Amino acid sequence: MSRFRGPALPAAALLAFSALAGCGRPRAVKIAVAVPLTGDIGTEGQGLRRAVQLAVDEANASHRFRFPVEVDEFDDRADPREAVNVADLIISDPRIVAVVGPYNSGCALAAAKIYAEAPVAMITPAASNPDVTLQQLRADWRGPRVVFRAVPTDDVQGSFAASFAYQRLRRRRVAVVDDGTPYAVGLVARFSQSFEALGGRVILGLHVEPGQRDFSAVAARLKAARPQAVYFGGVYTEAGLLLSQMRSAGMKRTPFLAGDGAKTPGLFDVAGAAADGAYVTALGTPVELLAGAKGFIARYEARFPGDVPRTYDDVGYDVANMVLAAIARGGPGRTRVLSALRRIRYRGLSGEIAFDAKGDTTNRTVTMMRADARRKRFVAVR
Repeated sequence: MSRFRGPALPAAALLAFSALAGCGRPRAVKIAVAVPLTGDIGTEGQGLRRAVQLAVDEANASHRFRFPVEVDEFDDRADPREAVNVADLIISDPRIVAVVGPYNSGCALAAAKIYAEAPVAMITPAASNPDVTLQQLRADWRGPRVVFRAVPTDDVQGSFAASFAYQRLRRRRVAVVDDGTPYAVGLVARFSQSFEALGGRVILGLHVEPGQRDFSAVAARLKAARPQAVYFGGVYTEAGLLLSQMRSAGMKRTPFLAGDGAKTPGLFDVAGAAADGAYVTALGTPVELLAGAKGFIARYEARFPGDVPRTYDDVGYDVANMVLAAIARGGPGRTRVLSALRRIRYRGLSGEIAFDAKGDTTNRTVTMMRADARRKRFVAVR
């Protein structure tokens, strides 16, 4: 629960909202969700959309505000160019006071500049490239700092995975593969830097393309290099295909590690039995391991029968509630929400959430998970 939660708005905030609402019945205040809703990772975006909707439904049912709150969804298709188009649409609607998203780092890097023009707060529940927030500190940044991130960065995640590979798995020679996206390139670079700083060697670095399906040549090069482990930066589709084709090529005992983009049930759909034993990092603590999340899971499944929370749905739920807490504290105006988010400390499913001066979460937790293909689940490595 947020320490700023309350049933009524300050008088000044109500006066500010009256200008937006006009005469008569108050107009709805909107929270935008800008994530991939179609395509290979559309399932992840759909989960985030459901989580935000749940938080808003609960706020409306409690009659917390004197106006309705709505969720406005936008499909950026995990494409940075489309993310910019979506951002232009969002800032053109003055009723939208904050944005939950984007999901992908490339989309977040591109769209953030548009949101700064409005300005409207952008809170990403998943984009982990450090530059998503760091770009706001550069001399060419125009507008106020509007970007917030609710998960640790790839600097944290990559270093954690490198330490795990070197110290826990005792590997000294690894190969790395990335899919060329800002997320993957940055993650693999940090892993490589940290692994070599520990004393290991990166003996081979390969690049693949998003949407690539044939990894036979990549698998052959990896097999020829004989690494003691392979680290992959990208999402579950390419991770699953690469992993499956590596195993088919004879690399059955080579440990496979990947970032959070591969931690989704879709990995099992793509890789099948080949996914068994793969290591993937989770940013924060997975929802199924959170003692305080049982109620959220039950309410989520009751609200959306047939669906279960996905990788970042608990984060999306917390982010939406942080926006609602900011509205409750300062009012529904964009600048008021932005100002409140900079100061807020919110008690969420995973504990207290707060942002530093860059807009990054102060939570640095990363969890290593191991894939269990038979049960189609990920198990925390203790």
